[in-house]
Amino acid sequence: MISTTFRAFTLAAVAAIAVACGGSGADKTVDSTGAKKMRVALLTPGPVSDKSWNGIAYEGLQAVRDSLGAEISHIQTKTPAEFEENFRQYGVQGYDLVIGNGFEYQDAAARVAPSHPKTNYAITSGRTTGPNLAGFAFAFEEASYQAGMIAAAMTKSNKLGLIAGQELPPVKASFLAFERGAKSVNPAVQVITSYIGNWDDVSAGREQALAQITQGVDIIFQNADAAGLGIFQAAKEKNVYAFGTNADQNAVAPEIILASVVIDLPKAFLIAAREVQAGTFKGRVYYLGVKDDVVRLVYNPALAAKIPAAAKAASDSVGTLLRAGTFEGLKDLTAAGDSAKPIAPAK
Repeated sequence: MISTTFRAFTLAAVAAIAVACGGSGADKTVDSTGAKKMRVALLTPGPVSDKSWNGIAYEGLQAVRDSLGAEISHIQTKTPAEFEENFRQYGVQGYDLVIGNGFEYQDAAARVAPSHPKTNYAITSGRTTGPNLAGFAFAFEEASYQAGMIAAAMTKSNKLGLIAGQELPPVKASFLAFERGAKSVNPAVQVITSYIGNWDDVSAGREQALAQITQGVDIIFQNADAAGLGIFQAAKEKNVYAFGTNADQNAVAPEIILASVVIDLPKAFLIAAREVQAGTFKGRVYYLGVKDDVVRLVYNPALAAKIPAAAKAASDSVGTLLRAGTFEGLKDLTAAGDSAKPIAPAK
């Protein structure tokens, strides 16, 4: 989906029109008082209809529009070349904040940001920084640990499945945390891990899930965006449980999703956008997790009675420790343990 600004044209076409009219994006839309409107753009690697990572990011963009009166734009990008081109075009047009939704956007943002110092860039699941480049490092592994505890208490086969779109560092950390949480409850648990190779192929997601179920998996923890919808299809077909991720996906398949590990991207986006609006934005890593109420485990009310009370109490106890910042079981996996990689100052 592309916002009103770009509904009729590609980014490149809009930039060309601006130049042809004698401008380079310096003229900004103003509100009814004559004040300049903040302009915020979002790049996503997949469709915002995925009911997951990209869908919740688009909700975050809309929250910035609704809460701060910003003019917004969105475009879906497929390749690293498109990442860089669209970051650059938004910079040319003088956007105030451009968000790349995913770890894979970091390198492109690092190349473009120094050339457009008046535009601020932010990357979700990113830790590369510069004067006008920030990263959102989400402690997704914290709530993933809690999900693993629930799965270990619910499994009958002692085999749990992990399926993701691609093998990215944040995904691997969450899978390790899920396994660690599961084994803290049931040391006999085994995990089977699969990567689809992309985030969009619903059929491939379904086939990966069916293959794991054939091996005895009876609960699947997935992080696969649109492809995750295929995983849910397979889980429903074979009557096994699953977990939602990124967005609250409990309502997507309420009969089989035990809970969702949620990242509140709207809350995170508003933190950065308010700083941009106030003129206080600085390139850094925003470390956000359970203690910030940006990452959380959300139980599916339709299946809450199926979860043993003792298992839920144990998971909630870990949640209390995470909110207090005193849980020690994930210190080696947390985002805060990773150092940011600064780039050269903008020119």
